[in-house]
Amino acid sequence: MTSDNNMDSATETYTGFLSMLKIGTILTVIVTVLVVILIS
Repeated sequence: MTSDNNMDSATETYTGFLSMLKIGTILTVIVTVLVVILIS
């Protein structure tokens, strides 16, 4: 169906997306904890 070149590119894009998702989740948790501490 797809050539190896397209598959490599798609895999690289997906890996980058997952890393950004992990970093974003961690930052969101940290900010949420800080806001809860400031409010209480």
